[in-house]
Amino acid sequence: MSTPFYVSPQQAMADRAEYARKGIARGRSLVVLQYADGIVFVGENPSRALHKFSEIYDRIGFAAAGKYNEYENLRIGGVRYADLRGYTYDRDDVTARGLANVYAQTLGTIFSSAGEKPYEVELVVAEVGETPDGDQIYRLPHDGSIVDEHGSVAVGGNAETISSYLDQRHQDGMSLAEALKLAVQALSRDTNGSEREIPAERLEVAVLDRTRPQQRKFKRIVGRQLGRLLEAGGASTEAESSDEAEGSEEE
Repeated sequence: MSTPFYVSPQQAMADRAEYARKGIARGRSLVVLQYADGIVFVGENPSRALHKFSEIYDRIGFAAAGKYNEYENLRIGGVRYADLRGYTYDRDDVTARGLANVYAQTLGTIFSSAGEKPYEVELVVAEVGETPDGDQIYRLPHDGSIVDEHGSVAVGGNAETISSYLDQRHQDGMSLAEALKLAVQALSRDTNGSEREIPAERLEVAVLDRTRPQQRKFKRIVGRQLGRLLEAGGASTEAESSDEAEGSEEE
């Protein structure tokens, strides 16, 4: 009987992390941004049936990059957890922080288990508050760690380049059209610095809108409404550019 190869625990975990990162990198990126009236989710998704963004509960949204079947299982589990907790206790007891902790335990257990492969997913759980200061955004990598994000976050294939772009340009108090335009510009950037055009029909967009009178704040933005917002964002960008040009001429 041959002696099995020995692999150190550190090397085994590093190999599992590399495997998960490569799987996530093959997926398209998505971004989550705070704007004046809530939180917007934007991603490139040619499918109209397989969504990257979903509602979990009244004020909580879910975004995921990676393998669809794996993050869909996690989404369904999150909905069940939220419904049960809201029914057993109170609807206000369902929070993004509690949901992120549940996802972290699940992902961490799967990642450290030698009996199954790690999930090739990266999640974002967001909750819109009564005011911008009450907004919460949590990013959960494949290993089950939790990162508390503020302002903007990107996950998926080109997340590092996109995050750097957003960090330099995202501002508090942006309108929805401005935030959407910035998100599309960030997603259009390739790793080599070049830009490409993403048509509106390939975009998936959703918001958690704190101004909605309904208890449920999640809403998808599609069709004409999406087109109008993209046009409004483009018009505001052009106006800012012309103002800067005029200012430089006066100087």
